[in-house]
Amino acid sequence: MVQVLIIEDDDRIRPLLMRSLDQRGYAVDSAVTGMQGLQRAVETRPDLVILDLGLPDLDGTQVLSMLRAVSEVPVIVASARDDDPSLVGCLDAGADDYVVKPYTTTQLEARIRAVLRRTAGGRRPRHNLVVGGLELDVAARRTTLDGTPVELTPREFDLLRHLAERAGEVVTKKELLAEVWQQAWGGSDKTVDVHLSWLRRKLGETAAEPRYVHTVRGVGVRLAAPED
Repeated sequence: MVQVLIIEDDDRIRPLLMRSLDQRGYAVDSAVTGMQGLQRAVETRPDLVILDLGLPDLDGTQVLSMLRAVSEVPVIVASARDDDPSLVGCLDAGADDYVVKPYTTTQLEARIRAVLRRTAGGRRPRHNLVVGGLELDVAARRTTLDGTPVELTPREFDLLRHLAERAGEVVTKKELLAEVWQQAWGGSDKTVDVHLSWLRRKLGETAAEPRYVHTVRGVGVRLAAPED
């Protein structure tokens, strides 16, 4: 059974989230402050931590940095705004993913499943993802192409990472919406298309002349090295 630690001080959100995850088969523990959460993480060694950024005693980035000093447990941070600078700071500090409030338990569980898959059930990946001259440092969330840094937004990195984890395989847009955007229902293919266009541009290619990102018409998209 997957053990989840929720570090959340909101007395309305925390019990609802605990009950929902418990009903879905998770073992759930909680803490209401950053320091208490750090103590629980060390004592109970959970498989995953859900970390609220708005804690009463410490900034979420501080909590994450302190947690990273003693543990490699995967962390999903929660923020009220998707453009919150603290959110970006947490990703740079080693968070594995994030959710934006308000979020549903279904969305959060999709994030949990994706993070645990990427981190082999609770171990943060130490290896890089390499596809031809494209290299992703998963832990540091950095990307290089032929040795040159590529500046990606958090969403673009998540999209590229998912494709790199399935390199050589055709990934449907429905899967990308579910795993990268957590929109299992009602999501728009246009959202994926726009981000793929931005990603191609940063990789120096186009849909008409692809090098890495190949569209398989009517099916999805495939990431492959040019020589493949």
